[in-house]
Amino acid sequence: MCTGRGGGGWMRGERRGSARRGGPGPSDALSCPAGTRAGLRQQAMASKLLRAVVLGPPGSGKGTVCERIARSFGLQHLSSGQFLRESLGGGGELTELPNKSGVRCRDGCGAVSSSIPVPEVGVLAKQYLERGLLVPDHVITRMMMTELEKRREQHWLLDGFPRTLGQAEALDRICELDLVISLNIPFETLKDRLSARWVHPASGRVYNMDFNPPHVHGVDDLTGEPLVQREDDKPEAVAARLRKYKDAAKPVIELYKSRGILHSFSGTETNKIWPYVYTLLSSKIPPVLSDEEN
Repeated sequence: MCTGRGGGGWMRGERRGSARRGGPGPSDALSCPAGTRAGLRQQAMASKLLRAVVLGPPGSGKGTVCERIARSFGLQHLSSGQFLRESLGGGGELTELPNKSGVRCRDGCGAVSSSIPVPEVGVLAKQYLERGLLVPDHVITRMMMTELEKRREQHWLLDGFPRTLGQAEALDRICELDLVISLNIPFETLKDRLSARWVHPASGRVYNMDFNPPHVHGVDDLTGEPLVQREDDKPEAVAARLRKYKDAAKPVIELYKSRGILHSFSGTETNKIWPYVYTLLSSKIPPVLSDEEN
């Protein structure tokens, strides 16, 4: 008979090792033969609800890294940008997204999101966008808090949230994060990537004309609809955009660094950063795909 330790990643207001988690508490000592400890550790990792965040400036490859993590570890990839597009595109109604990345999800979930039962978020966001304004923190925060409350019993990975200290503090009020990944990419690399980036507005699919171009120049691979270059991806706007991100992200990064949950990865190529990210996640939760399968 072996006893193991409970895991982190609980939602605020729950106790580790409580009856709803169905396991021993954090103070229970690991007591079992050495030969079974590896299996026990795997069981503990598998039962633990992982809450993770990926931070990175525009053009850092954050979306690609999130998709690979979701596919390799069966986590829900929760993108604030995708949720916002759904709420806008749905005209205030619930919008369902198919599982587009083929994730084998641990919780029977979609890869990016399921539905947005917050029609007023779309209405509010549209009002700001129609006036050429950024959607304010409180609207994005309200949307994300609603989505996370629905996923209290699921593994998830946040992409695009939190972007500011206010959003990070709101996230603190409902859950405790297990790890935060920060992608550090040189300025020149970011500038080159963003200047070559074109998007499909309806889906958010991103193409890079240098290393990930569409099959047919200027049109989306899946729909055949035209691609556009965002105003803030144009060369003259990139530097200001990156400075704005750095200013907003600095206190968020410092917050998670002070808690000992920040893991930073530096480089110029996502494919070279990825093996280190995979190794980190493998120490937290068993993968559903090997690194070679990704």
